[in-house]
Amino acid sequence: MTPDRIDTSALTSSVNYFEDFTEGDVWRHARGKTVTEMDNVLLTNLVLNTAEGHFNEDRMQKAGGGIFSQRVVFGGINLSFVIGLAAQDTGEQVIAELEMDKVRLRHPVFHGDTLYAFTEVVEKTASDRDDAGCVRFRHYGINQDDKLCVEAERVVLMKKRAGWGGAAA
Repeated sequence: MTPDRIDTSALTSSVNYFEDFTEGDVWRHARGKTVTEMDNVLLTNLVLNTAEGHFNEDRMQKAGGGIFSQRVVFGGINLSFVIGLAAQDTGEQVIAELEMDKVRLRHPVFHGDTLYAFTEVVEKTASDRDDAGCVRFRHYGINQDDKLCVEAERVVLMKKRAGWGGAAA
């Protein structure tokens, strides 16, 4: 016999339900990610981004007077890595991704740079569901030199502990 709703609380953290986020809190996420040449070239080509600045080193070095003298990592990869680094803390109890907004690529990322993610809780609001609420996060991606590379806002529909069998923290 299959239950109507499976209790997944043993598989996820006990401190990342809707109730655990407070407006104004800033979270530093545990991991960083060094961006490799493989990450950039493979993923850029997989999404059919044909901008040579992402995969043609010869052209970038010979461009003379161009913005960069080496390949720059595709911004979509940088954004994805920052959201991915934040996911363990901000995504485990998410029912739906509702919005991604205000994406800004502030500083270039090059092969060998390491990104670290931080998240600010911007807003919490009620939803039309008793078992979930909406949370607006502002995510930041900082490189190894503390340069702000990526920022974006993300709105999610997040489980409330009582509605989903999560044990009290």
